[in-house]
Amino acid sequence: MEDKKGLHENNKHKNGYDFEFLKAKYPPISEFVIKKFEKETIDFSDPVAVKEFNKALLMAHYQIKDWNFPDENLCPPIPGRVDYIHHLADLIADKSVQESTEITVLDIGTGASCIYPLLGASAYNWNFVAVDIDLDSLDYAQDIIDDNQLDAKITLRQQFNESNVLKGITQEDDAFSVTMCNPPFYKSAEEARGANRRKSRNLGNNTVRNFAGNHNELWYIGGEKAFLHTYLYESSLQPKLSNWFTSLVSKKENVKSLQDSAKKLGVQEFKVIPMSQGNKVTRIVCWRF
Repeated sequence: MEDKKGLHENNKHKNGYDFEFLKAKYPPISEFVIKKFEKETIDFSDPVAVKEFNKALLMAHYQIKDWNFPDENLCPPIPGRVDYIHHLADLIADKSVQESTEITVLDIGTGASCIYPLLGASAYNWNFVAVDIDLDSLDYAQDIIDDNQLDAKITLRQQFNESNVLKGITQEDDAFSVTMCNPPFYKSAEEARGANRRKSRNLGNNTVRNFAGNHNELWYIGGEKAFLHTYLYESSLQPKLSNWFTSLVSKKENVKSLQDSAKKLGVQEFKVIPMSQGNKVTRIVCWRF
């Protein structure tokens, strides 16, 4: 049984949501707020409500005033995403790792929402190089960056080979404090659709993914395990690219095989940081050479 600690102590959302505050900061959320058991909330099975709720959180707590992208793209839940950022801040606060106050992060698979760079720039003033394979997603991400005047903090790059993770997107003078990634969960479109059907039934919604997501955001040939092993192997070819390489890992069983491979590839330190939100348990795997 994995440790369920809840959200990080620095997470602004660890004690729930102040809907009066959200309505004041982002009035459009008002029409989606409902009463349930005498408490204000939203219908989390409604994709429109979920997206507006996340917009409200970004506006109220992170000064992100414009966050627009197509409904078919993944709509990331802000509390869980910013948790990853806070755990990375702990990781790189180690004086032996943090050689300068200028932190630059490589975000692999940033998506149309560009969520990790937005949160990292807002919460910690970090710089980001954000990568994605989908040009349309990068176009929407650039619009968000421009609309929020974050061009000096966030740079986008395109990955042209969907089989690669790090290969092909790094430059000779790159030096990152940490890399981060939220890898695709599924092996195929059919596996993703099956998971969506189960999730929809659990939420009482039979029509649409409440968090959406297009193909490159949701699946990779071989699934999460194959993606992680490609990432690990490619990091071993550029061990000085980053002080730490990290990734979310949704399936606990993938951690052991990654750790075994890491030893063979010369990884000097391997950490697993537990994360949980509600009933969802995940973890961040971290390694360095």
